Amino acid sequence: MPRRADIAVLTVCACAVLAHAASAGVATPTTLAPGITYQQQVRLTSHGPVVLNVITTPKPGGLYRFVPLLTHNGLPGRGLVTAAEKTVSAATTAAGVNGDFFTPRSGIPTGILLRSGALDNPPLDDRSSIGIGSDGTLRIERVSFFGYWQGSGQLRPLGLNRINPSSGTTLYTSAFGGATPANPSDIELVLNNFPPARPSVDLSATVAEVHSSGGTPIPANGAVLVASGDQIQYLTSEAPLGQTLTIRLALTPLWNDITDALGGGPILVSSGLPVFNALEYFTALDLARRQPRTAVGQKADGSIVLVTVDGGRPGYSNGLTNFELAQTMVRLGAVTACGLGTGVSSTMAFDGQLLNRPADPHGETTVSDALVIAYDGVYAPPPSEPALSPNGDGVADREQLAYKVVRQSTVAATLVGPDGQPQLNDSGPRAPGTYSFEWNGLNAGGTPEPEGLWHWTITATDDLGRSSSAERTFQLDNTLGFLSLEPSLLRLHAQGSKLTIQVRLTRSARTTVSVYSTAGNLIRTVLNTSAPAGTLTASWDGRNRYGQLVRSGLYQVRVLTSTAAAPVELSRSFQVQRLSR
Repeated sequence: MPRRADIAVLTVCACAVLAHAASAGVATPTTLAPGITYQQQVRLTSHGPVVLNVITTPKPGGLYRFVPLLTHNGLPGRGLVTAAEKTVSAATTAAGVNGDFFTPRSGIPTGILLRSGALDNPPLDDRSSIGIGSDGTLRIERVSFFGYWQGSGQLRPLGLNRINPSSGTTLYTSAFGGATPANPSDIELVLNNFPPARPSVDLSATVAEVHSSGGTPIPANGAVLVASGDQIQYLTSEAPLGQTLTIRLALTPLWNDITDALGGGPILVSSGLPVFNALEYFTALDLARRQPRTAVGQKADGSIVLVTVDGGRPGYSNGLTNFELAQTMVRLGAVTACGLGTGVSSTMAFDGQLLNRPADPHGETTVSDALVIAYDGVYAPPPSEPALSPNGDGVADREQLAYKVVRQSTVAATLVGPDGQPQLNDSGPRAPGTYSFEWNGLNAGGTPEPEGLWHWTITATDDLGRSSSAERTFQLDNTLGFLSLEPSLLRLHAQGSKLTIQVRLTRSARTTVSVYSTAGNLIRTVLNTSAPAGTLTASWDGRNRYGQLVRSGLYQVRVLTSTAAAPVELSRSFQVQRLSR
């Protein structure tokens, strides 16, 4: 039986997303982490409703990194955005969206993937690439690739991390995965101590082993050079065991100031104006169809906007065309923006929790990579109870508080009530990790602490000298408690039946008692009154607002009180068994 303060509900789960989408408008931004907010917008258009999910973050730099993540252990394969965020949770706090388009069979991104200065996958020169500069600026432009290797002979063309080309020479780095693809006709050279695959610089390594037939393990600090078809003769003659090879992975433009990048497209906003057709390699259907879409943009002040448009669900959200998405990014303030993967891949998540409603009826689908803002400062998750009520009814009697640091840090954490008196103090040096606390809201004498707004505040300075802070609030409110339903299984007869609902009020309050479906739809409001302190009783006859008997299933009673402090709600589920038609 959950209790919540309506003003403090964090919309970081699908049920909250759906609740906001029920009415047109703009939800109040929710703070996900310091400086990072999430907002849902519902637009009523001539083509039906459109639900936008928007994350806004500071300009990358300092405690904020804007980086691509592989969702799988290596380029081939796919994974969930939520799972990828959970994987890095110990090292950072991540908010992000799905990344590039990908080849469905292999899961390899179709465009560039550059991580921490190392090139993992080459770009497509007929689609936009999204670069993240060392100064936190997004660069969206066409980028081309040319690779070559040289041993004892002339320069030879080279591909990067491709799967089983029929002919050619390919360099496989550790980003590809554990081993090269199986191919019985390949010749493979193991290069130990191969440097990070930085583009547009000469990379040198010595041939340490020679293999054939594929499946050769890729050293963690090395690479494997593989030749197929008519290129085998050159690799055999010009790169014998012990030969030093020079490899160059060239990008045009050079992009020397770009530290991370991923593919996408098309460009949506240029110099603050929406782009109708960027003449990139997309079909007219790709651009004109209303569907789920994802985009990234940057505002004039450098802040980042991530957008996921829900779609494919008539009556909930129909999606947008590519140009409508471009216009939306301009409306959100982007001066430059680019599209990312579309359709069922469109996903938005924070710290491993899904924020949007994907088009696939089964929920979130697997993708090749993700684009996330990584926050490295102190993070405090929302309190377990937005409204703490230590009245002994067994609901919301204890508050779970926590904070997380991802580097060695000096921390000061304090819980302060409306009277200004601290109740919890935790300070000193802390190793990376999550620190949790439980508070019962009672003083030493066993009576509740002052009602009102409480602040959980944490400041931290990490071993790099970077300071950060986080704050969460919750209400301590004993107005509402001891919700009971009788019976818990309502057997519904043709003439109706009676569900008795009781709560206790410690003070007079405007009180509403309603019945909802498990999908969050209002069935009927059975009481709406200014009630005095004491026991309040209401009843429901099993009928909806139109006087019709409801169907069998699971339902929920919600009791909402409004006082000078804050609205507070209690809820309890019950079962209905329809005995007649």
